[in-house]
Amino acid sequence: MKALFVEYPKCSTCQKAKKWLLEHQVEFTERNIKEENPSSEELKEWHERSGLDIKRFFNTSGILYKEMKLKERLPELTLEEKYELLATDGMLVKRPVLVTEQGVLTGFKPEEWEKLTE
Repeated sequence: MKALFVEYPKCSTCQKAKKWLLEHQVEFTERNIKEENPSSEELKEWHERSGLDIKRFFNTSGILYKEMKLKERLPELTLEEKYELLATDGMLVKRPVLVTEQGVLTGFKPEEWEKLTE
């Protein structure tokens, strides 16, 4: 199975991650998060497979996150409500997202990606 690389092409971190994937000859399918936002079902599956805290799926440094005052609101939301919220706009999702058979990662840390793409 090819990896799924969910990115925002203008994001510099996404650009570095894509370069890393190409340099490490990882086969992947690209998906622009702005044009094709993950559904709440996808986010739920990715979250469960990742083993990460749901907060790691939020783009906490993003403008939209700050405008919506999500730092204050998130603790009050249920997990299902968080999936639904993330599914409303790709700019709320931490990127890039890498989905492989081995698991799911958000953000780009080469040492983590190395383990997931072996």
